[in-house]
Amino acid sequence: MQRYVRTVDAVNHWIGRVVMYLIFVMMGILLWSSISKTFFLPTLWTLEMAQFTMVAYYILGGPYSIQLGSAVRMDLIYGELSERRKAWTDAFTVFFLIAYLVVLLWGGIDSTMYSFQYGGERSPTAWRPYLWPIKTLMCIGIFLMLLQAVSELFKDVLKLRGVPA
Repeated sequence: MQRYVRTVDAVNHWIGRVVMYLIFVMMGILLWSSISKTFFLPTLWTLEMAQFTMVAYYILGGPYSIQLGSAVRMDLIYGELSERRKAWTDAFTVFFLIAYLVVLLWGGIDSTMYSFQYGGERSPTAWRPYLWPIKTLMCIGIFLMLLQAVSELFKDVLKLRGVPA
């Protein structure tokens, strides 16, 4: 369990640290969109590319966010619990997250396969980009989040056993 936690946490930490700079990429795309609309002809690709960049930012940054414990949590009751009770609560509730991520990954893989099977599904916008790259990226991000959720479960189990994660 400790090796799994170390490996998954290291991978998601590295990806999260790299992906956090996508916010600047998105800002650059939106800045170019504003400049091109003001001084040149408006570009077709900027809004959708900014959306794709934001999807990558959120989906690939999600596991890092879970790892840091910066996910939203109802601290009204949770904050008053002892560390052991917090570990029990987290170990129980993470199963709901894992179930949700499994269903999400299943649907994501199905949608990505559809994109590949039917000649390359395209967006219905004027730019008409292929959708398989962003759908593939979403599946990778959901899978990494699933791995991180299992890592969090293992951390709670190790904490309950009194073993450092």
